[in-house]
Amino acid sequence: MQFLDLAKIQIRSGSGGHGAASFRREKFVEFGGPDGGDGGDGGSVFIEAVSDLNTLIDFRYRRHVIAPDGRPGRGQRCHGANGKNITIKVPVGTEVLDESQSIILFDLVENGQSERLAIGGKGGFGNRRFLSSTNQAPRKANPGQAGIELNLWLRLKLFADIGLLGLPNAGKSTFLGAVTRARPKVASYPFTTLHPMLGMVVQEETEIVIADIPGLIEGAHQGRGIGDRFLGHIERCQILIHLVDISNEQIVDDYHTIIEEIDRYGKGLAEKPRITLLSKADCLSVEEQQSKVHQLKEASGLQYVGCLSALTGEGVQDNLKRAISLVKLTRNQNLALRERAHAWTP
Repeated sequence: MQFLDLAKIQIRSGSGGHGAASFRREKFVEFGGPDGGDGGDGGSVFIEAVSDLNTLIDFRYRRHVIAPDGRPGRGQRCHGANGKNITIKVPVGTEVLDESQSIILFDLVENGQSERLAIGGKGGFGNRRFLSSTNQAPRKANPGQAGIELNLWLRLKLFADIGLLGLPNAGKSTFLGAVTRARPKVASYPFTTLHPMLGMVVQEETEIVIADIPGLIEGAHQGRGIGDRFLGHIERCQILIHLVDISNEQIVDDYHTIIEEIDRYGKGLAEKPRITLLSKADCLSVEEQQSKVHQLKEASGLQYVGCLSALTGEGVQDNLKRAISLVKLTRNQNLALRERAHAWTP
């Protein structure tokens, strides 16, 4: 399945049907009076988040969503039928933005969450509505209200427990493939991963979702290499795993490049719990690995820097257990904060 995390759509709610201007015509009824029915309301456009979708690819081919118009009223007090409402299905985590992409209209973060994007136009009144003691034969009927047309952007931000960070070719996809059943493309050149990927780990009846985003480069927070879109996918992660290629001579510079990008991007990424790991440990001896770990600890002030090789399995399970423990701790802390926020106080 192709992955798409940004799509532009045009929506239009249905217009209301026109009211009817009609008079009762029946044998032996000389003054039947007005009997024009109202027009039906136009259909509205809704959007709903569903858990069985994880891409916006459907909107590459379906960019126009138009709700049906209401039917016009008729004589004999017959009201027009309402237009059918249209519901757009999107993945959980989708944001709805205005045409300029500067205002978030809705943020669909829960399965089944539904919002109305455009209300249908009201149907017009038939001439029977205008009957009064001073106007026994009204010939006036209202036209239906026009529908609403909007251009909107849909932006998907994935939900995951663990987000993988790193420069291109840092070993993120290899790590994802080693700990989950995901089968990302793996190769020895940068930018092998072009789209975010998800994998799931089940350990001790706990399900952990891991998100692998394409490698970041300097200037990613400003959109270089569409890095700002990639960073958006880890905004909702519980914790981050930062992978640094141990075979690179400039591991300290590589580390600080990513840290600076998430710090400049903002939105709380730099404050998220984070584990730093040196990948591709099979390239060096144990003594060289320890030297690199000590070098990065000294330069970064980190208390823990792990080593792993997704190719040989060295250090993978130990560091995965550490990450899962941190996820559980973060979940419990977030749950306690939500309960405290909703606690009743006199």
